[in-house]
Amino acid sequence: MSSYRVGLLVPSSNTTMETEVPEVLRRVAAASGDDFTFHSSRMRMKTVRAEELARMNADSDRAAVELADAAVDVMAYACLVAIMSQGRGAHREIEQRLTRVARDAGDPVDVVSSAGALVAGLHHLGAKKVSIVTPYMKPLTALVADYIEAEGVEVQDAISLEVDDNLAVGRLDQRQLPEIAGRLDTRGTDAVVLSACVQMPSLHAIPAAETVVDLPVVTASTATSWQLLTSLGAHTPLPGTGALFKD
Repeated sequence: MSSYRVGLLVPSSNTTMETEVPEVLRRVAAASGDDFTFHSSRMRMKTVRAEELARMNADSDRAAVELADAAVDVMAYACLVAIMSQGRGAHREIEQRLTRVARDAGDPVDVVSSAGALVAGLHHLGAKKVSIVTPYMKPLTALVADYIEAEGVEVQDAISLEVDDNLAVGRLDQRQLPEIAGRLDTRGTDAVVLSACVQMPSLHAIPAAETVVDLPVVTASTATSWQLLTSLGAHTPLPGTGALFKD
């Protein structure tokens, strides 16, 4: 049995990552006996628009240094679109920069990101083609699709719910997601990204969505949880938590 401190860098208006990631890791703790505590640092962002996302990214160094002061064992930049909106491959540069910032502040820590985790998770599943659901306005969804495709995974179809207020995204009813996913064109796809956004609640909708689409299902938050656990060497299979937690 091991104990781990998990750090989350989150937008100031995010209300979901500090719910869903701890829930996944609580399930892991119940199955494995490991123990996890959670520690956050926040960056100002209220509206999911390009200019606010850019300002938040500029503030991430400060947030990473403050979070590193807690001597966390791993840290996740938990905003997928903030990274993907910065251009293809941006997660690599941002993860490396925040790792360096934390190290230079005297607290070396592995830094992962929700953007990198989703890409890595899809490659881990061997997915070559996916369909996705996002809460974003259509131009941001197009950026996300382009980012995923630049990483070698074709996006066949995307549904945009077109909600730009981040608090409103966190209030979306995840019980509607299986029906929404059922409207995707999934012909020939290998997986469905039920929520390509860490703020859109989705964890409890995964089992029903898997039944509707009859395909592996991942979300931004389950991919982030999987990447955190993989970094810690603490991954455990879990029922009802999506494709990345299958046996």
